Amino acid sequence: MRMLFIRHGLTAGNLQKRYIGRTDQPLCQEGIDRLKSKVYPPCQILVCSPMERCLQTAKIIFPQQEIITDNDLRECDFGRFEGKNYTELSGDPDYQRWIDSGGNLPFPGGESPQSFKERCVRAFGLIAEKYRTSGSVCFVVHGGTIMSILEKYAVPAGSYYDWHCENGCGYLCQWNGSELHIMERI
Repeated sequence: MRMLFIRHGLTAGNLQKRYIGRTDQPLCQEGIDRLKSKVYPPCQILVCSPMERCLQTAKIIFPQQEIITDNDLRECDFGRFEGKNYTELSGDPDYQRWIDSGGNLPFPGGESPQSFKERCVRAFGLIAEKYRTSGSVCFVVHGGTIMSILEKYAVPAGSYYDWHCENGCGYLCQWNGSELHIMERI
């Protein structure tokens, strides 16, 4: 089965390099314009995070398609870091501890990276199983969601940060039931 992973379009928070997880931000005009200028492969099943930026992205790319949402595909809860950027967090001892951990500590007042990854991988597995007889499934989700799923299943293998992609970009893969073979970057 063909799987397409697309990171939502650009938001004001993305432009300002902010941690935007649970904040329900819409796309900015630049993000909308960029999405409209690209061509994406078609899909039969369209699955999205319920966040506005993902729903807007899906409607721009696939205007006639029915959207299925899944709460477990949401971005990580960044807790106290939510809405802030690295400049604003500079000097915060909790932020420095998180940085020093290589991003492995839980976000203060938020989610742990491990539980976030497990949530995303579990949701992907359930969706892949449910639609296994479909020809193609597209996920319009968050960067962290894509990175979590590909870290677990991608061939060739890579670490979490190896799978970072820009807004409106992503990966076209072939799913064989246990591995996502990367076909191309979108």
